[in-house]
Amino acid sequence: MALAENHDLTHVPRSVTILGSTGSVGCSTVDLLRRDPDAYDVEALTAFSNVALLAKQARELRARMAVIGDPALYGALRDALAGTNIAVAAGPEALIEAAARPSDWVMAAIVGAAGLAPTLAAARRGAILAIANKECLVTAGPVFRAEMERGGATLLPVDSEHNAIFQVFDFNQPETVDRLILTASGGPFLDADAETLACVTPAQAIAHPNWSMGAKISVDSATMMNKGLELIEASYIFDMPAERIEVLIHPQSVVHSLVAYVDGSVLAQLGTPDMRTPIAYALGWPRRIPAPAPRLDLAALGQLTFQAPDLKRFPALTLAREALQSGGAAPTLLNAANEVAVHAFLSGQISFLDIVRVVENVLVHAPRGAMRALDDVLAVDAEARERAQAFIVEL
Repeated sequence: MALAENHDLTHVPRSVTILGSTGSVGCSTVDLLRRDPDAYDVEALTAFSNVALLAKQARELRARMAVIGDPALYGALRDALAGTNIAVAAGPEALIEAAARPSDWVMAAIVGAAGLAPTLAAARRGAILAIANKECLVTAGPVFRAEMERGGATLLPVDSEHNAIFQVFDFNQPETVDRLILTASGGPFLDADAETLACVTPAQAIAHPNWSMGAKISVDSATMMNKGLELIEASYIFDMPAERIEVLIHPQSVVHSLVAYVDGSVLAQLGTPDMRTPIAYALGWPRRIPAPAPRLDLAALGQLTFQAPDLKRFPALTLAREALQSGGAAPTLLNAANEVAVHAFLSGQISFLDIVRVVENVLVHAPRGAMRALDDVLAVDAEARERAQAFIVEL
């Protein structure tokens, strides 16, 4: 992945594309853009199905292009943007086209494996790539890294944990880093017993105690699969083996992650749990720009607490670590099976505890192989989804 000097980081306005502008991260990014509109020139905005919000954002930010992922909604978006000069398109290929347009900076915030092809398109043309989509690295880590290096792209992690590590990681002396410590809130069921977990409803699972997030990532936080995916992602971003990445429960979500060094020093980044802080860091990088997040008041907070994760209560962490250590197709299988299982849980097909059972079944039974190209990734992803669906029917 390229160094900063390959990009012109000084000119204003900075040209911006948001892949997934109507989701939680996308809306937070739009909020920052509208606070300083003269500093940004919006090239493209995309969404999957929320025509009304996408059209509103495109008009407000004067985007050059708006793309809706669902081809059936092309007419609705065209009508919503009638009378403007905003180009309108729809479908998967149009999402890739939007990512390939010549913006300086791209927010990759399409949820799930659907974001892989558009994000790769931005990487291939050497964009400054703010990644909020974990699945790109989890599903296709080696392929994605190779494409970024080939295209001269720069990766800026947006997840609060990886963004925190990025801020305190000594890239000039990476050999001095002893280990990475990812913090986790523990989600809404940190202290729940097995009986309670067996009866968890979708409404309970998406009610995160600290963060405002979409349904899928909220469920991942509740199972702690989210932290497992972040462990895999951290390994690829910071070139760190699994055994040197730890997970630490921190219910207050104030210390967003830490880097431990060989001299015994531990550096951490702190802040209130507001995604606009890491997004602002990525949006302004290498400078810092103002963000409207509430300011941290440690005296008012009083105390910060930490504990080791309970791997019996949250087996998803173990599955993710094992997938990372296995390598090859295992992380792709893990992610695809989890996406299918979470969707099944949210639609009432399976129980909360069945989510991990589905993932484990796919990891045990699906074949594994080398991942050398995007086609390999897509083939394994499809096979994992088919296996997960079949197992769900058996439950």
